[in-house]
Amino acid sequence: MEINFPFSTSRQNPSLMLPTPPTFTKMASMAFPVVQSPRNSTPIFSSNKEQTQNWNALKFVRGKKLLKDLSTWGIGGPCNYFVQVFHQTHLLSAIRYCREFSIPYVVIGKGSNCLFDDLGFDGCVIQNQIDFLERMEPGVYRAGSGFRFNHLGSLSCNEGFTGLEFAAGIPGTVGGATYMNAGANGQDDLFLKETANVIESVDIVTTEGNFRTLNRIDLTFGYRSSSFQDMDNLAAIVAATFRLERSGSAKKRQQELLKRRRATQPVNERSAGSVFRNPVNLGVSAAELIDKAGLKGCSIGGAMVSNIHANFLVNNGASTSQDMLSLIALVKDKVDSKFGVELEEEVLYFHPYWKYANWER
Repeated sequence: MEINFPFSTSRQNPSLMLPTPPTFTKMASMAFPVVQSPRNSTPIFSSNKEQTQNWNALKFVRGKKLLKDLSTWGIGGPCNYFVQVFHQTHLLSAIRYCREFSIPYVVIGKGSNCLFDDLGFDGCVIQNQIDFLERMEPGVYRAGSGFRFNHLGSLSCNEGFTGLEFAAGIPGTVGGATYMNAGANGQDDLFLKETANVIESVDIVTTEGNFRTLNRIDLTFGYRSSSFQDMDNLAAIVAATFRLERSGSAKKRQQELLKRRRATQPVNERSAGSVFRNPVNLGVSAAELIDKAGLKGCSIGGAMVSNIHANFLVNNGASTSQDMLSLIALVKDKVDSKFGVELEEEVLYFHPYWKYANWER
């Protein structure tokens, strides 16, 4: 999954996404707004010609970058500003630029749990390319937040350490996995299934421009949740340190997990990973509920519920953001009507005009 961590220039500004009921976690509140964009609307930014602005060695691209190229779903129009950062100082400079010019911004990694609107995003998308890896000592890895999480999982198992076997099957970055407490769902307990199990510390940058290191004891994690989702002054995660245990069977377990994943998930189709969180304390997964509601293969436009895994909604090549929003709404409605269970989105929707509407409660 993916992850990704959205922030506005100020927590006093309207939220990027409409909150769900207050009984849900704060990250869950970054869900889907009631107002949806018209199917045939024109993108809000012109992409006919590229404009660039250079600032503190950073290159900001104006109105040209298409968000569909930054998302595993392959959906999304142009953003008003786009910049790539390769070092924590670049990240800080990009954030200061947005604050100085009052530009809303979002920091993303691989875009593996993001649904961007076809109209685009009226703000700045900062793509995190901080992808260094340090071996602090045997079994202790410090990785940049832009480092590929699946690569870290494969590398650590190949070097004989256990704890991140599941990561090899999760697209996205270290920062996104840490922010969302990414994990893998399985019926056995042969491996640790959540990112939080092996985190030792996390480096962050605040909205005030300060760098901080938070130790594991300072953090709380839950199912697809973390302390970071409730930090008002968090701008972005910069790096995370993982402490793993030596194991001679880690690589074998990882290969078994990857084999299972290829057999049970649409790995060759455009998706955002699991769209819905599993209901708590029901003993049934979101995929089972969607399947039992008869929704496998159901489609709206170019968006379809996967025939392989019902909690994966795939882009058949021509899905619009409206198609995907409508299909998500349909799935939620059918499951609620049949089983009385209100599914909660795991993916994040980025509304193009969020700063013009009062989404906050």
